[in-house]
Amino acid sequence: MRKKNQISVLIVDDSQSFREMVAKKLVVDPQIQVVATACDAFDARDKILKYDLDLIVCDQEMPKMSGVEFIKRLLPQYPIPVVIVSGNPKIGPEARAVGAMDFVEKPNGVSSKTFEDFLLELILKIRLAVKSRVILPVQKPILQRIENNHIQQISGNGRSSDRLIAIGASTGGTEAIYHILKNLRVDSPGILIVQHIPPVFSKMFAERMDAQTPLQCKEAQSGDYLESGRVYIAPGDQHMRIKRIGVKYRVEVFAGEKVNGHCPSVDTLFDSVAREAGHRAIGVLLTGMGSDGARGLLEIRRKGGYTIGQDEASSVVYGMNKVAYNMGAVSVQSALENIHQHIFTALKE
Repeated sequence: MRKKNQISVLIVDDSQSFREMVAKKLVVDPQIQVVATACDAFDARDKILKYDLDLIVCDQEMPKMSGVEFIKRLLPQYPIPVVIVSGNPKIGPEARAVGAMDFVEKPNGVSSKTFEDFLLELILKIRLAVKSRVILPVQKPILQRIENNHIQQISGNGRSSDRLIAIGASTGGTEAIYHILKNLRVDSPGILIVQHIPPVFSKMFAERMDAQTPLQCKEAQSGDYLESGRVYIAPGDQHMRIKRIGVKYRVEVFAGEKVNGHCPSVDTLFDSVAREAGHRAIGVLLTGMGSDGARGLLEIRRKGGYTIGQDEASSVVYGMNKVAYNMGAVSVQSALENIHQHIFTALKE
């Protein structure tokens, strides 16, 4: 029987010995209970219907359907956080881009990682995933998309605005960004996003945001002009900045050296936003490791812009946003679930 406050977990892996070993070892954490195991994605679907689950640990390499495909095809119907495991570390960015809460590399003959190392990391990431309580959304119905397009036409979507929203994030940021975008209005000012993410996966992330939020989202290209209700996500291997042209803002993406260890860099975007938009800008810095974006957020605030930092309790990693808060770059610090409300407030001023 499931105890109060325990995390109920389903383990999905085609290897019976691996399933049994993980299920047996996870009991070392009294807060985790493995309620079921499954041998493939279709077996997992049946278990999802049978059990009340808090999280799924899913192998990437499985017959019939891979872990990434499982997330893309089945989980939009069943909004449960997923941690993908694989012996291939390159799967991590792809898994996160399509909605996995996190990734853990399996021990193999190539790496020095032991099963004990794997288990400790898995336990930590199960706890973090459930703590953040961010889950995959139900796919947006066609009728809702039609209604949103109608609202966009009424509200004048497609027109430029002298207001803009700039968002920066790193570790844990893809789900934090989703949570904000899904709650914004379709007549919101143009939104610029830098998420630390590898190339190719930035396009997948943009496509996911386009499908699962009311806004029109795309991977940014040089020559794009900001329009209301539209979101521009920096390519995974290029910086992004803006240039004010009359009453409009033009997007520029370009290759360059890493800034603060990253390309794209949040600071590169925020610096241009402070310079070109000033008091018309709203800057948002979310969860992430390091300090990228903190200095740029301070510049936005110095130029009269409104700045928001995600708080520690709702962050997967309280790093970039912590540095920004400590240096006085944050107008208001907020839990993730309330950030969209602060954006609404700032837009009324």
